Formats: sequence, C-alpha cells, structure tokens
Amino acid sequence: MLKDLLSAASNWVVPLLLLGIPLYAFTVRRVKVYESFIEGAKEGFWIGVKIIPYLVGILVAIGMFRASGAMDLLVAGLRPLTGLFGFPAEALPVALLRPLSGSGTLGLISDVFQTAGPDSFVGRLVSVIEGSTETTFYVLAVYFGSVAVRKSRHALPASLLGDLTGVVAAFIVCRLLF
Repeated sequence: MLKDLLSAASNWVVPLLLLGIPLYAFTVRRVKVYESFIEGAKEGFWIGVKIIPYLVGILVAIGMFRASGAMDLLVAGLRPLTGLFGFPAEALPVALLRPLSGSGTLGLISDVFQTAGPDSFVGRLVSVIEGSTETTFYVLAVYFGSVAVRKSRHALPASLLGDLTGVVAAFIVCRLLF
C-alpha cells in the first residue's frame, strides 16, 4: 500500500511542480510568468553564444591530447605507480580524461565495457568514477567564460582535488563492494 502510494506520488511530483510554481508566481507574487520566461530564454541564448569560443577551445584541446598519443604516454608513465595500489591500468584513461570531457569519457567507458565487460571490476570502477567526478575543465570554461571571469584563483586546484578524491573514493568503494 505504502509502496503504491509513493510510486503514484513520485509520478506526480514533476508535473505538479511545473504547474504549481508558475501558478504561485502568477497568483501570489503577481509575476508576469510568460514574459519572465521569454526574458530568461533570451538571456540563456546570449550566454550560449558567449561560451561557444570556450567550448570549441576545450573540445579542440581534448581532441589534440587524445590524437597526439599524449594520453597513452601519460597512462604508461602512471601505470607503475597505480599498480602499487592495485588500481587497474584500464581505468586510468577514464580517470584522466573525465576532468576534460564527459563524452570522451563515455567513449572510453564503452571501450572498457567491450573489452572487460560492464560487470567486471574495471567496468564497475569506471562507472563509479564517471558518477563520482566532474568535467572540471569544461565546467570552468563554460561558467567562467559566460561571466567573463579571468582569474579563477583556487577554483581549478580545488576542483581537481575534488576529482582526485572522487577517483580514490570510487576505487576504495569498489574494492570494498566488488
């Protein structure tokens, strides 16, 4: 009974929010909802236009990094170090590329799934890494580019430390659970 009630409620939460918020804004706050929506859409469009150069730059840099073979050299150099901890070398490219590109990482994860399988330790590890880390350089380029931030100060080191923490935590959790 409770499970059915929760299931029915979860099916209605989003539609009720999509209806309730504009209705509240219009009736209680006297906001011109449609006009506000159009203003926000215009602003979003211009932000998109402003960040296109940053997106192109980061995507070109990622493409050059992978195509040049630098990724393979970096993985080969780090393999002995990560091997000491039992971190599989097959997961290194995912851990290294994730801060740069989400779609590139998905391609690498797909390769891991084809070679090792999605239910293997490596398959599960790269899946948890994907969910535990962020596309740091992409996010910083988009958000800082859209508001014209020139000096990121501590944002990049803090974000990369967060990514490293995500990779380490993913490895520890996967070791414990799988």
